[in-house]
Amino acid sequence: MTLQAPPPASPDTAPGSAPAGGRPRVPPGFLLAHPAHAIALGLGSGLSPRAPGTAGTLWAWVSFLVMQLWLTHAQIGIVIALSLADGWWACTLPAQHLADADPGSIVWDEVVAFWIVLWLIAPAGLWLQGAAFLLFRFFDAVKPGPVGWADRLFHGIGWRGGLGILFDDLMAAFCTLLLIALWRFL
Repeated sequence: MTLQAPPPASPDTAPGSAPAGGRPRVPPGFLLAHPAHAIALGLGSGLSPRAPGTAGTLWAWVSFLVMQLWLTHAQIGIVIALSLADGWWACTLPAQHLADADPGSIVWDEVVAFWIVLWLIAPAGLWLQGAAFLLFRFFDAVKPGPVGWADRLFHGIGWRGGLGILFDDLMAAFCTLLLIALWRFL
């Protein structure tokens, strides 16, 4: 089954043009067109009309809190490792289907990267988790230094581009963890 790029978000948006937000919106039906779409769009959190990356990170935070109720620390690590591997595939296909190297609606990269942050700072109270959330969002949105480098390293549509979608968020997670470690050390 081959999938084509979804139609424009609204009748008044010409193909290839973007609404006021800058990027074309992904129609809700795209979420269910392929299992990779559902994963990449963070089970719908990436469909947020404003700040889908923040919505995906919030979904990651809530889902991590739920995972902690049912899984051990080691089991969460296994979920993260599998989600990272599956995430490469899940980020690659929707990007290809949308013909966009890094669609804003793909938020699985934020989800897995923030799970890594939460997993590595555990056990942590809500205050530290909130600080981690703010730091991660800063690094992911502003892309200073190494995060910007990681964002530019792998681009394109295909498996290399799918890796690129994940890589800058993994670097944002690393920078977040580094600052938290320095804060804990001092």
